Amino acid sequence: MSKDTRQPCVLTIAGSDSGGGAGIQADLKTFAAHGVHGLSAIAALTAQNTRAVTAVHVPPTNFLRAQIDACFDDFRVEAVKLGMLATARIIHAVADALEQHQPKFIVLDPVMVASSGARLLDPAALDALRTRLLPLATVITPNIPEAELLLGHVIESDEDAEAALVELLALDARAVLLKGGHLKGPEMTDRLDDGHHLHEFVHTRLDVEGHGTGCTLASAIAANLCLRLSLPEACDAAADYVHGALVNSYRPGKGKVAVLEHFWRGR
Repeated sequence: MSKDTRQPCVLTIAGSDSGGGAGIQADLKTFAAHGVHGLSAIAALTAQNTRAVTAVHVPPTNFLRAQIDACFDDFRVEAVKLGMLATARIIHAVADALEQHQPKFIVLDPVMVASSGARLLDPAALDALRTRLLPLATVITPNIPEAELLLGHVIESDEDAEAALVELLALDARAVLLKGGHLKGPEMTDRLDDGHHLHEFVHTRLDVEGHGTGCTLASAIAANLCLRLSLPEACDAAADYVHGALVNSYRPGKGKVAVLEHFWRGR
């Protein structure tokens, strides 16, 4: 059998952000900043800017599946990043496709809570995410509100966060990177638990309200896995990358949120 000489690629299956700060747009910029070729399958279209999301359109599941199949049919998809998947039907369609194509790495950013605190998934979609996608993922990357929704209770301290990792692994997640941005303190700690070892990635808390940080972190992990880093190395490097992008962030719109500078390393 001849060796596959195609360049490894990363596919994002997520929502589009017309404001360019999050979602598919942030994912593709992150892939480019890491030197990997990025592919996309759009699971939702949003009308949004730095101030609000004003409309959401979810494409038919057969069209989403066609996008995913087109990518796998032509490219060597090494890693997949999952972002905004708005409905149970979308989640099942994505799970079906991933079970068929079996990419080596899957990074699941369980986008379930808006920055306003509003829930983005109905109960059926939340259940589908738990049962279909969590077991497929190489790593899931919830923030504190998303972990609270998955587990059904609050997480208020570092001790709660460490206990939540164990509970999330018990939901059949293979590894969990629990982001610590919503916990209080001068430092922000992201915790990775793969069921064998606990890794902590600590950064100074910045006085910046960043837009697209979760999308960017998950995409950077996927890119680093594509580049053959181990999972702890990929998460560590991704956390450093997001911190640098926040340090160099800027405000292109009228809103208070800052957009990450994805190419800060070259500037």
